[in-house]
Amino acid sequence: MQRSQSRGTAKKFSSSQPTVAYIVEHTLGCKWMLEVLRLVRTGINRPGAITRAVEGLTTKVLNERLSDLINFGILEKISYPEIPPRVEYKLTEFGLKFIILLDMIDSLESYRQNST
Repeated sequence: MQRSQSRGTAKKFSSSQPTVAYIVEHTLGCKWMLEVLRLVRTGINRPGAITRAVEGLTTKVLNERLSDLINFGILEKISYPEIPPRVEYKLTEFGLKFIILLDMIDSLESYRQNST
């Protein structure tokens, strides 16, 4: 099993890494990012399965979103040395904390819909 990070980013974040506010803004502003995170969180963590689970999501767009999530430190890419090759994505420690924000947003939305 090989763990890798896209575009040569270091595991620890330097001062040049984006702020959490930027990551939240970028994630919430993306049409597919929240759905990809929800799928990975529920155990759908292979690229082909993610593409099949979301109608309209292309492989190109999925790869871009996964790359962003890896660069933000939310997801980790795990490559298995098998034939055929197998790749899975999982939430990092930061990703597990980041998901809490998304849960809070869902909770606020439910509260707002139920209170009106």
